[in-house]
Amino acid sequence: MDETELDMRAAMAESLRGRAGSWALVSGFAAYWGEPLGPDDGFPDAELDAAEGRLGLRLPVALREAYRLFGRRADLTSNHDVLLTPDELFVLDGALVYRTENQGCAHWGVLTADLARDGVDREDPPTVMRLDLADPSQERWEPWEDRFSTAAAVMAMTEKLLEDHELTDVIESENELPDGFRELPALGRGCRWYQGPDVLVSVVEEAWMTARARTPEALEALYAAVPGDWLGE
Repeated sequence: MDETELDMRAAMAESLRGRAGSWALVSGFAAYWGEPLGPDDGFPDAELDAAEGRLGLRLPVALREAYRLFGRRADLTSNHDVLLTPDELFVLDGALVYRTENQGCAHWGVLTADLARDGVDREDPPTVMRLDLADPSQERWEPWEDRFSTAAAVMAMTEKLLEDHELTDVIESENELPDGFRELPALGRGCRWYQGPDVLVSVVEEAWMTARARTPEALEALYAAVPGDWLGE
């Protein structure tokens, strides 16, 4: 894919078909909104094998693919929340934890019971999320994304939008985006995506709007289209 072109609608729709589409989306997204993925952006199999040996379990194929493809790219994995390195992966109350909230208030994982079904490894299992509560006895793993590859693609897009960058901004707003912004395929729990002229917008839980522009002019046009208390304006 030409790094100067990205059909977000088509790429996101294809990602919903399976993990190959998710990795194509991450690759195209990384190139268009930052730097193309390179051979040193992932973890080698030796480190993933070592994690399996330490944990005493098989890592899902999709998880290994994500770590090999972009696991070292902090701009796609760790601007806000944190993708654990292979030597940091751990098991908590029946789930393999691969990601943590930046202040430890939540964890994301894959239930160990979902790593295989009927004795056959599941290549792209569902994910779960767990909040860190004042009363630990009330903590539970709750369903998150239906496929790990979907969770990983959403992570890459979300973390890139949250990158500390002069063309990124955030606003708390329940207002609908005006004409000129087209809604993209639904991808990610509680998240809606929109595309405008040289700008990508994520709306989470109908409240927080995060935007990434490609040019200062595009960001200024967004401010004019969506007036309010943008954090960086």
